[in-house]
Amino acid sequence: MKTISLLFVFFFLLTSSFAQQSIVKYLSGTDKDHTVLWDFYCSEGRKSGVWTKIPVPSQWKTHGFGNYNYGHDKLKAKEQGIYKTSFLKAAAWKDKRIFIVFEGAMRDTKVMLNGKQAGEVHQGSFYRFKYDVTDLIKSGKNQLEVIVDKVSANASVNKAENGDFWIFGGIYRPVYLEITPQTFIDRIAINATADGVFNMDVYAQNLKGNEIIEGQVQKLNGEKVGKLFSVTVNPVSGFQQLRTVIDKPLNWSAEYPNLYKVVVHVKQKGLVLHSVGQNFGFRTVELRKNDGIYVNNKKIVLKGVNRHSFWPETGRTLNHAIHMMDVKAMKDMNMNAVRMSHYPPDQDFLAICDSLGLYVLDELTGWQANYDTVVGRKLVKEVVVRDVNHPSILFWDNGNEGGFNRDLDNDYKLYDPQNRVVLHPWEKFNGSNTKHYPDYNYVANTLPKDKDGGVFFPTEFMHGLYDGGAGAGLEDFWNAMNLYPANAGGFIWVLGDESLIRRDKNNAYDSDGNHAPDGILGPHREKEASYFTIKELWWPVYLTPQAIDAGFDGLVPVENRYAFTNLNACTFKWELVKFPSAAATTTAAKIIRSGVPAPLDLAPGAHGFLDFKLPAGWAENDALYLTAYDRNKQVIFTWSWPITPPAAISKTPKSWVKMPVTAIEKDRALIIQANRIKYYFDKTTGYITKVVKPNSTVSLSGGPVLAGDSATLKQFRHTAENGSEIIEADYEGNSTLHVKWTFTWDKPAKLEYSYKQKGDVDFHGISFNYPEEKVKGVKWLGRGPYKVWKNRLRGQQFGVWQKDYNNSITGESWKYPEFKGYHAEVYWITIENQESPFTVYTDDKDTFVQLYHQDRANATLNRVEPPMPKGDISFLKGISAIGTKFQEAKDMGPQSQKNSLNGDAVTGTLWFDF
Repeated sequence: MKTISLLFVFFFLLTSSFAQQSIVKYLSGTDKDHTVLWDFYCSEGRKSGVWTKIPVPSQWKTHGFGNYNYGHDKLKAKEQGIYKTSFLKAAAWKDKRIFIVFEGAMRDTKVMLNGKQAGEVHQGSFYRFKYDVTDLIKSGKNQLEVIVDKVSANASVNKAENGDFWIFGGIYRPVYLEITPQTFIDRIAINATADGVFNMDVYAQNLKGNEIIEGQVQKLNGEKVGKLFSVTVNPVSGFQQLRTVIDKPLNWSAEYPNLYKVVVHVKQKGLVLHSVGQNFGFRTVELRKNDGIYVNNKKIVLKGVNRHSFWPETGRTLNHAIHMMDVKAMKDMNMNAVRMSHYPPDQDFLAICDSLGLYVLDELTGWQANYDTVVGRKLVKEVVVRDVNHPSILFWDNGNEGGFNRDLDNDYKLYDPQNRVVLHPWEKFNGSNTKHYPDYNYVANTLPKDKDGGVFFPTEFMHGLYDGGAGAGLEDFWNAMNLYPANAGGFIWVLGDESLIRRDKNNAYDSDGNHAPDGILGPHREKEASYFTIKELWWPVYLTPQAIDAGFDGLVPVENRYAFTNLNACTFKWELVKFPSAAATTTAAKIIRSGVPAPLDLAPGAHGFLDFKLPAGWAENDALYLTAYDRNKQVIFTWSWPITPPAAISKTPKSWVKMPVTAIEKDRALIIQANRIKYYFDKTTGYITKVVKPNSTVSLSGGPVLAGDSATLKQFRHTAENGSEIIEADYEGNSTLHVKWTFTWDKPAKLEYSYKQKGDVDFHGISFNYPEEKVKGVKWLGRGPYKVWKNRLRGQQFGVWQKDYNNSITGESWKYPEFKGYHAEVYWITIENQESPFTVYTDDKDTFVQLYHQDRANATLNRVEPPMPKGDISFLKGISAIGTKFQEAKDMGPQSQKNSLNGDAVTGTLWFDF
């Protein structure tokens, strides 16, 4: 009898413990890679008019159904998708409450269970909604039918959601049943402040009045923190308030994302009726008027980016790996913030922001138009109720760019005990100034004169269309913003290109012209050059740019731009390296010496000097590298400084024979022979026309010519001097050019040039032609591996680089780094080709090399496709700046201005080794 009693007690405890937790049963899959097939019918467009199967969750257009529409399309296809599936009621659900939950469906959703409507049609695409279907569930098999309309019956929903993004249809986030006890906790809302005060609103249902609600704060490993706290319920109150104080909690911030968990019980006569757990963080957020944003009483600067939920093959149906990839990319770029433009993300993305540390602006949809008040009130509640407990969320965005229903501004605090500030991205509101796409003049000159300018943090700036914006001009903007006392940072537009794979166009990528290729990353998160510019400029250990020469004293000015972290938590390592020659088969640098700088105790916001403590003889090396590691020992950035000047680089030719250098004139041609190589020149133009080797011909021609102006040949002559042959040519016109070639048996061909030019020019230097179709790749010593612009020089490393030829158009094809474009601080460059590779050396540290001309994008826009030299290969002293979608380069700051030439001579020396 005793054994039977013990078994009964064990069974009772086991089943009651099971009853404490909600049961979640997925009716769909959980993400893009884990789906469940439902029956499906599409009303129009591709694959319409027949019943078939579709994976859930998904967007139906990415599976071949319906029509494609972008937000800017005036007419949207009015597709309807009908979904059907079934499920069995489990015996464990008896006497339980049963809810059906949709994490997201686009756009109007009608839910039918066993032929009866579960509730009113849900309108709005980006929100979690649920229905109590307890009374609709029957024993055995249950039939679920879901009707989804891509175009809403509510005009305001269509207007608010017709944003600058693809318009999809379908059940694109998971669907599941949530089974709870009759008395249950529906939700909780937490306000845990940096001083350890913990307040919690508990929304429990079907209370009788004799229940107790208990809470226990824990670490994530389950270790209890503080004492158990409780309250006896008030059944007439809409929610129960609990309070406790935790002594010296570890605060949450983007730098230190410390998380806790609270476990909440509803108990009756000592029996746990229902339990829920919720992660949270202790942190306090303030927006102080005309001062800044403070987290835990520390002023922060938001280094942020806008993010759409998107993947080329699956639209907005994502998975954990994509969310993690995006957050890690932001952290790697030294960002600390993300704006959820222009809709709330998957819940999992916010959980990752909590755990890895990103400040979040969570946004109600409303792109230049707003929801009406009836629908908007429901959606505000859905956003806040779902997301309120994420410590990463600093602000709520009530729409975007004029899509503000101001009647909703006060609704957010109804569900948010933290009473977060509500923003209107694009305008001055609630003490903030989130102006979109300000030009440099506004930031540097207009804003500082505004006596009530508000806390300034543009929620969109540095538009990243194609290769423009994002990193280009950012340094000037950032420096000007940091001078404004109430600066709080900003958010770059946008993280990734929203380029959809079109199933109806042989899997071609579609960016809807120039509407969607705006990313720092490609659609599959390919890294553009701006990625690395941002990484350098936003690394919180800010090193003042400087050159390093033999007089370098080992001290570099440094600023700690962290908000909470002393630089003594970071570590540094320097390396002195030598580079392989142009003839070597490797590109790897050889580390000669390495070491660590002196420890640096530098508080947040403080300035100091990093002392490298370099050894004697350090200047005999080619370059100095410095790598910084954060407190988690993750590599954050590597700075690089060349030491050896380019004139000191060895220029021994590949092969040479001590034999006379000769010159032969033949009709229009002058032929110089040195080292068994014949150099052909056209006497009527002065240009080189080809180079003939014993076993090959190199088709270098058409130069040197002025890259940015025209001039005609005035004089061409050649002379013999001390065993060398010298060619000189003079050109005159708007500008002048003097060219001098020197050919000797023991050195590569030497070209010295000098030009005089006046005016403001996009670029200047000299150019040659070489057939693009013959090029295989390029190897060089200089900054790389990406191309640069005049206003985007930061982020590239000095070293030996190699890349194969490609014709990538930034934002339209994504083989990065792109082959074509400007390359900075080039010491030598080898053109790898089908004929015979040749190397060009320079004696000048300030030389840029332009490789060919990137094809113009299909949807051209001159501001982000600036003028380039006409020549195929150019050696330049000045290069173009690039603008953004909304601004000409000239409006983007000092680095973005044209190159100003006053007529003084510009000189350079090149060596051609064939």
